[in-house]
Amino acid sequence: MTRKLFVTTALPYANAAFHIGHMMEYIQADIWVRFQRMQGHQVHFVAADDAHGAPIMIAAEKAGKTPQAFVADIAAGRPQYLDGFHISFDNWHSTDSPENTELAQGIYRALRKNGLIFTRNIEQFFDPVKNMFLPDRYIKGECPKCGAKDQYGDSCEVCGAVYLPTELKNPYSTLTGATPVMKTSEHHFFQLSSPRCVEFLQQWTQQPGRLQPEVLNKIKEWFTTDELGHGGLADWDISRDAPYFGIEIPDAPGKYFYVWLDAPIGYLASLKNYFGKGGPKAKYGEARSFDEFIADPSVEQVHFIGKDITYFHTLFWPAMLHFSGRKVPDNVFVHGFITVSGEKMSKSRGTGISPLKYLQLGLNAEWLRYYIAAKLNNKVEDIDFNPDDFVARVNSDLVGKYINIASRAAGFISKRFGGELSGAIAADGETLLAHLRAGRDTVRELYEDREYGKALREIMLLADRVNEYVDQNKPWELAKQQGQDARLHDVCTVCIEAFRLLTIYLKPVLPALAAQVEAFLKVPPLTFEHVAQRLGAHGIGEYRHLMQRVDPKLLDALFEPAAVEAEKPGGEDIAPVITIDDFGKIDLRIARIVNAEHVEGSDKLLRLTLDVGEPKTRNVFSGIKSAYKPEDLVGKFTVMVANLAPRKMKFGVSEGMVLAASHADEKANPGLYVLEPWPGATPGLRVR
Repeated sequence: MTRKLFVTTALPYANAAFHIGHMMEYIQADIWVRFQRMQGHQVHFVAADDAHGAPIMIAAEKAGKTPQAFVADIAAGRPQYLDGFHISFDNWHSTDSPENTELAQGIYRALRKNGLIFTRNIEQFFDPVKNMFLPDRYIKGECPKCGAKDQYGDSCEVCGAVYLPTELKNPYSTLTGATPVMKTSEHHFFQLSSPRCVEFLQQWTQQPGRLQPEVLNKIKEWFTTDELGHGGLADWDISRDAPYFGIEIPDAPGKYFYVWLDAPIGYLASLKNYFGKGGPKAKYGEARSFDEFIADPSVEQVHFIGKDITYFHTLFWPAMLHFSGRKVPDNVFVHGFITVSGEKMSKSRGTGISPLKYLQLGLNAEWLRYYIAAKLNNKVEDIDFNPDDFVARVNSDLVGKYINIASRAAGFISKRFGGELSGAIAADGETLLAHLRAGRDTVRELYEDREYGKALREIMLLADRVNEYVDQNKPWELAKQQGQDARLHDVCTVCIEAFRLLTIYLKPVLPALAAQVEAFLKVPPLTFEHVAQRLGAHGIGEYRHLMQRVDPKLLDALFEPAAVEAEKPGGEDIAPVITIDDFGKIDLRIARIVNAEHVEGSDKLLRLTLDVGEPKTRNVFSGIKSAYKPEDLVGKFTVMVANLAPRKMKFGVSEGMVLAASHADEKANPGLYVLEPWPGATPGLRVR
C-alpha cells in the first residue's frame, strides 16, 4: 500500500546561516525521506525559515534593514547548503508569508471559539528609551541569589540560579542601557492546563510508536504535580506587544503572536504554498487541494526535531492542532546534538564545523552524510564528530570496502568483454548474490526505524562478504591465466551485480554517488524493488573512479579558521605597541546623543548632536548610517574622541569622533557597533 507522508524538519531561525547541527538534522530526515521514496511512497518534504520575533527585529534595525530584507538576505544563502549536501526538500518557504498569516489567525480563532484562549494582565519590564517591552534575553542585572553582575534575565551563569527577570537587582536594558520600568499589559494565553488539553495530550502521547521511550518519560515529568499542586502543564503566553515583528492577533490591536505560536504553523504554510504552486500534482499527479490532503486520515504527519524543542512539539503543537479541528502529528522524532571530539561546538577552541567551509574546501558532502548516518540511531543521543574517526571510517568503509568492489572488476568488463556482463553466472556467485538479496528486509527495517548506524553496519558486513569473494577468486590473477576468460567474466559480473545491490542499500545515504553508479551501469533510478532483479547480459559504461579517499590535511584545514581568527581578532593584527603617554594624549569622553539626523547628499553619514558635559553641544558627522536609524540613537550614551582637531567637511564642521567597532573584512563580516558605556555614566566623564 502506498503511504502518503508529510515530513518536516524544525524551522531554522532566520538570523544566521546554517550550522552543523542543522545539517545533521536535515541529513537524518533526508535519508528517511529518500528511503520512503525508494519504497514507492508519496512524500511531501517541506521546511521554511522561522522569520518572526524580537531578535530578528532588533538585528535588522542594527543592520539598517527592514526585517523582511534582513530575513531575505539570510534566506538567499540557504540553497548553497541544501544543494551542497543533497537535501531533497520539495519546498522551502517562510513564516512571514500570507499562508502562515492566514493559517495562524485561523487556528487562533478556532481555539478562541473552543474556549481555550483567555487574557490577563501581567507585569513585565519596559524599556522607556526603546519604548518596548523587553524579552528576557534583553535584560541584564545582578543575580538575586549570588550577586554576580551582568547576568541575563532568566538564569545566572555563575551560580546556576533560575529566576524571573523582575527579580534581578539593578536591571538594565541591553538595547539602550536604560533602567527598565515595570509596566502592565494585557496578554493572551492558550489554556494548556485545561482538563480537556491534559486528557487529550495524555492520550496522544501514549499512542504506541508515536514518541521515543525517553521522550515519553520526559513528558510524564511535565504532567506531574506535587503534593501542593505545583507543576503540571501551565498555560502558555501566546502574545507580544508592539513593536514586534510577527503576525497580528485578530481583534487585538497592537498585539502579535509570540513567535513560537506561528513557527510550527509554518510547516503547514510551506505545504500549502507547495500545493499552491502545483508541486504535488506535477510530482505525483495529486489533484487534491491542500485542505483535502491535510484532512486525509491516511496522511502521516512526521516531524524531525532536536531535543531542545521537545516541549513545544509534543505539547503545544498537537494541542493547538487538535483543538482547532486539525489533524495531529503521527510521529515526532527527536534527536540529540552533535559535538566535536567530545566537546560542544566552539570556534575559539577550534571545535566548530562550518558546513559552508566544508564544501568550499572541496570535502565530499557524502563523506559527511555517511559519517553522520553511521553515528545515528533512533534514540535521543548526542553524536560526536571525531576527525580521526571520520577519515578512518570513510576511507575504510566507502572506499576500501564499497568502491573498490567496482574498481577491481569494471576495467576487465570494459577491456576484455566489450562492456557486457555475463548472462549466466556460476553457483558460488549466485549464492553470494542471494545472501546480499536476503539482507534487504533487515536493511529496510533499520532505515524505517531510523537505525542508520545499524543499517550501515549490516551493509558493510555484506560488502565484506563480497570482498572475501573477490579475494578468493582474484580476478587480477585470472586475467593473466590462459583459458580463464569465462571464469573472469563470471567473477567480474558477480562483483558488478553485488556492487549494484550495495548501491541500492546505500542510496538513501549517498544519493549523488548512486546517481553516478546508475549512469555507469546504464540503469534507471534504483529502488528497493530492483533488489529482486538481475541485470543479466547487460551493457555497462566505462568506469570512472567514483570517490577519493579523505586527505587528513583537508580536515586540518576545516578547523583552521578558528585559529586564524584567534591570531587576528576582528580580522586584523593588533596595532604597534604604544606607551601610556601616547594613550594619555587621546581624550575620550562619555557623550549623550541629543539628536541624530540624516545628512542630505551622503549615503554613509549621520549628523549627531552630542552633549559632552560642556556649556554647548558638539556637532559630529559619523559614518554609521548603514547600521543605525537616527531615531534609535537619540538618548543613547556613547564614547567620543573629544580632543580631535575639528574637520571641515562639505556638510559642515565635525567636532570630534564617535567610537564604533567593526570587522576588518566588512563584506564577509558586516556589522557596525557604536560603543556604549554601562548604565550610570554621565556626559563629560573621561575614559581612562
